Amino acid sequence: MEVGLEEAFGAAGEFGSGQRRLTAFLVLLQVYVACQSMLIVLVGAVPKYHIDPEGIPVSRAELAKHIHFVDNFTSIVTEWYLIEQDAYKVSLASSLFFAGLLIGNITFGPLSDKLGRKPVYISGLFFDVIFGYVTALAPNYNMFAASRFVVGIVNGGMALVSFVLTQEYVGKSFWSFTGSLTNLTFAVGIAVYALLGYCVREWRYLALVSNSPGVIFLLLSFMLPESPRWLYSQGKTAEAEDVLQYIALGNGKERLNLKLKPSAGTMRKDDSAPSILNLVKHPVLRWRTVILMYIWYVCSFVYYGLTLNAGELRGNLYLNVALSGLVEVPAFPLCMFFIEKSWSGRRKTMTCFLLFAGFSCVFTMVNAGLLLSPTLLALCGKMLVSAAFNIAYIYTSELYPTVLRNAGLGVCSMSCRFGGILAPFVPSMKSLSPSVPFVVFGISGLSAGFLTLLLPETLNKPVAENIEDLQSPKYQLLKNEEANQLEDNKFQKASLWWKMNPLLRRCYNS
Repeated sequence: MEVGLEEAFGAAGEFGSGQRRLTAFLVLLQVYVACQSMLIVLVGAVPKYHIDPEGIPVSRAELAKHIHFVDNFTSIVTEWYLIEQDAYKVSLASSLFFAGLLIGNITFGPLSDKLGRKPVYISGLFFDVIFGYVTALAPNYNMFAASRFVVGIVNGGMALVSFVLTQEYVGKSFWSFTGSLTNLTFAVGIAVYALLGYCVREWRYLALVSNSPGVIFLLLSFMLPESPRWLYSQGKTAEAEDVLQYIALGNGKERLNLKLKPSAGTMRKDDSAPSILNLVKHPVLRWRTVILMYIWYVCSFVYYGLTLNAGELRGNLYLNVALSGLVEVPAFPLCMFFIEKSWSGRRKTMTCFLLFAGFSCVFTMVNAGLLLSPTLLALCGKMLVSAAFNIAYIYTSELYPTVLRNAGLGVCSMSCRFGGILAPFVPSMKSLSPSVPFVVFGISGLSAGFLTLLLPETLNKPVAENIEDLQSPKYQLLKNEEANQLEDNKFQKASLWWKMNPLLRRCYNS
């Protein structure tokens, strides 16, 4: 008998031992991704220094003779003397990395939708490792900056595809768990990178050590199967059946007598090549994309804005980097608890976290250090926005059909990078009034929270495999049936509770 994809996952296993191994591998990859993303924080750190008072050096050679760095670590600043008029080059290298992330997010998504998850992911990881070593061995600043730009492209694209794979290897009921675990591991990876930096004070050795685990991940990645959801969405049912058999055997089950229904994904000619254009061509996806792009932009905008404006952490450089990652850890258990509850779900939970982040900005503005320190408010705000960010990944994955899931995530991630690029410029608005930056961030968080209410809830809803699924009467009927079933369950529970409470019935009857 032919079965649908979700039924096939039920037979093969939604989160068996084999799927746990696949997911654990891709989740651990986030430690490597975090090290690459946070590299400039320590590699570009500016140590304390002083310049001899014998006049102002007029050349780089003279500056090298008169400058003395105090701290016991090296960075691109100490090697290429990126101070004074050249200090902007550290920020430029960081901006180039984020610009690369923007390009990688918007290109790798559609590529993996068209060519497949596995080949695009492995290609991205390969070039990430290669140019990671170029960064560590760069003979001059120009080569370093160029390599960071390329690393941004391939790192951002590869991380996006690996996130989608963690979702598509498992049943839909475990998407929120694997998504939260991925983002949690990224936060832990920031702390791991801080520990590496504490142990390895030479910046070139630190870059080499941080990049080397990528080689191991690359070699092991060839053992990963292709996404069965992508294969099915492309009409490759035989290949999808083979992957599901592989998953079933990995889960310790006997070989299944499995036959998938023909996929509705053998799309019409005009949809045969999933692309970003399809995100705006179909009305049901157009408004989702516009709202989600703004939400992702605000998540990034407020995240970096709170970090930069609510006061900087004082003390040890490596402890500060570790705390910036570890403070996000409590956000993920909160997400896991709320987004799976029928009374909150994805939409309401994300709305609340964004609203609280917005209020955190406003409270930072009016608090003036009377009740809570700006540093504590910055950490609380960062935790709240991290929670919203985590839900954004999971929620966005569920709002797009499989054939356009990577393209949708790529476009949303692209808008997210704009938020990160623009946030550092907001402090200059303090010249108008010290409260203006916090008003900007507060309004952004509040507006994104209210806009989230315009999106549909996805908890316990069927996964759309194709664009047609979003518009088909059968898909809408299934959604309504599930909603009615949920209401029936609530009614049955209420009726049972009523029958088991004679005191309440006696009061009512009297």
